[in-house]
Amino acid sequence: MPFQRVLVLIKGAGDLASGLAYRLHCCGFTVVMTEIGRPLAVRRGVAFAQAVYGGEMTLHGVTARRVDDVAAASAALVAGIIPVLVDPQAACRVALRPAVLVDAIMTKANTGTRLEDAPLVIALGPGFVVDVDCHAVVETNRGHDLGRVLWSGSAMADTGVPGQVGGQTARRVLRSPCAGRLYPRQAIGNRVEAGEVVATVNGQEVVAPFAGVLRGLIHESVPLTQGMKIGDVDPRAISQHCFSISDKSLAIAGGVLEAILSAPQMRSLFVSRP
Repeated sequence: MPFQRVLVLIKGAGDLASGLAYRLHCCGFTVVMTEIGRPLAVRRGVAFAQAVYGGEMTLHGVTARRVDDVAAASAALVAGIIPVLVDPQAACRVALRPAVLVDAIMTKANTGTRLEDAPLVIALGPGFVVDVDCHAVVETNRGHDLGRVLWSGSAMADTGVPGQVGGQTARRVLRSPCAGRLYPRQAIGNRVEAGEVVATVNGQEVVAPFAGVLRGLIHESVPLTQGMKIGDVDPRAISQHCFSISDKSLAIAGGVLEAILSAPQMRSLFVSRP
């Protein structure tokens, strides 16, 4: 497959990054991911970041595995597995020399990605300027432009309001009432009722704001700060959605795929060789 020659390094392994990794892997691209030591992913049922905690994570039949170095990453790729390196600065890019680097950390700010990091650098969402931080930006804001590839300018600014899911916006997001550690009372995918205790943080209860399913919950080993996002309740109450890639993630992945296939600097890699 011609795309196997194209190594894509994805910074971040949360739910949006994982949908991207899944789609590129299924299209035949070689995919490597990086993460921090304690990933902050909330939607862990659809995040390859979970491999950092559990060793492996399988999503729709595609498996990601935590590896310790570039050699182990290469071995995982041979086995058809997406390697996840604990490498917050993506220093592995020096040895891997990716054709494409995608910043999918989703902090809504550039935390260190540079235009020179790869022949094609793509960033997801706000915080990046084309031709300054990257070659292309993919819009991540829900609405008419979701998944659109921008070859100039920036994505829409962060509104600070979570996207609408089942008619709910900010209320669906669970936040830590104080600094401390999370003690779960419910598991991802469980149905919850309004006012039901989902977890506690240092003895303070975190309750469901309405009936639905617990769509996401941060890993209990992550040190929390007051107000930090720690969970997500989905009012649509379909448990399967907690373990399947979202429409938003697939739309963004389609934008990244378009950027890769249409970028002028990538064309020579897709020319068939005898």
